[in-house]
Order: sequence, then structure tokens, then C-alpha cells
Amino acid sequence: MASFKQSISLSTSSDRAGLTGRASGEVHVIVGPMFAGKTTALLRRMKSEGSNGRNVAMIKSSKDTRYAIDSIVTHDGAKFPCWALPNLLSFREKYGDEAYEKLDVIGIDEAQFFEDLYDFCCKAADHDGKTVVVAGLDGDYLRRSFGSVLDIIPLADTVTKLTARCELCGKRAFFTLRKTEEKKTELIGGADVYMPVCRQHYVNGHVVIEAARSVLESRKVKSDSFLEAALFV
Repeated sequence: MASFKQSISLSTSSDRAGLTGRASGEVHVIVGPMFAGKTTALLRRMKSEGSNGRNVAMIKSSKDTRYAIDSIVTHDGAKFPCWALPNLLSFREKYGDEAYEKLDVIGIDEAQFFEDLYDFCCKAADHDGKTVVVAGLDGDYLRRSFGSVLDIIPLADTVTKLTARCELCGKRAFFTLRKTEEKKTELIGGADVYMPVCRQHYVNGHVVIEAARSVLESRKVKSDSFLEAALFV
């Protein structure tokens, strides 16, 4: 049994080196609803890698300008310098080939905004030998797949699903409830637009939102009818 384990270990080590002699990389995915601490977990991992002597770089979408343009900022104010980019495949060119070759770990925050996430992770981990740590929403406010985050699950070495606390009852929150009537998928915002909720309050919340919308629409119809009647008096 010992010799079998040893052969497996040697084979795995050889496999990771690959045919080109370059060590293969890794992909680690952190998902969950808003306010679950995804960015905090990502920053913790990146700081740990940096403290261990590895060269690290952080990327976020240029769409996210909530707290800072050139930094990733958690909801509680922790910061880390980053590259704000419209897409991921342009990172190597902007970072520089020589610097990129020396890079060990790449962190990606708000990964749902990158359409080229799958292709980038494949290239960076499989061909360039980088460790890629990805943090993002696994679902949108309708609990549907958001961007390409779920597409990279088959590529991942590890997947971590974080939860928040339901803003209404304190139980574990798996979902994100949008407070506004805006229906477009990409709506960047914080606690003014979203809140983490448990399953019960996600369902109840949508019932309340739909009921409130119906009341407002009903009042608008009545108001318009009253105005129209007044114009003809």
C-alpha cells in the first residue's frame, strides 16, 4: 500500500509539471450572496500568499467604481490595490510579459462581470501555471446564474460557498434580494439596493415587492383616470 501511495504521489507531481516543464496552476472559487464576505476571504487569501513570498496581483471589473477605482474595497473598508479592467484577457499585456511571467497568484473580484472568465482561467492555470483565486456572485437577484462564475466550477480545484446573515431574521442567508424595481441584471450597488436573505424571506420579499408594485400601479392608473376625467369637465 505504501509503494502504491508513493507511485501516486510521484505521478501527480509529474503531471503537475506538465509536458512543457512548467508547473500547472490552480483555480479556487469563492461564491455566495452579497455581504457574505467573499471579497474579505479573497483579500485574506491574497495577503497570505504575499506573506509567503509569492508574487500576487488583483483584478476587478472597471464597472465597479463604488468605493475606489484602483483598489478592491470590502464592505467594512479593507483595501487592496488592484487592476481595474473591462476584460481579463487584456491583463497580461497591461501588466507586462516579464512581470506576468514572475506572477504566482492572480485574484479576481466581482468575477460575474467578466465575460471572458472561463477562457482566462483556462489559460492562466492550465498553460501559464498561475494560481487563480476567483470571488463572485453565483446567482443574481432572481437566483439565476450570473455571468460565467458557475461555468468555471468544472475547472476549479476548490469551491467555497459562503453565506451571509438574513437582514430580516438573522438566519443564514443564501440569496440576494433587490430592494428596487430595476429589472436589469447588472445593477451595481450596496446596502441601498440589496440585502442578504434566507429562503423564506427571499420568497416573502418578492411577494411584498410585487404587492407594493401592484398597489403603486393601481394608484397610478386611478390618478391618471382622475386627471383625464378632470380635463374633460
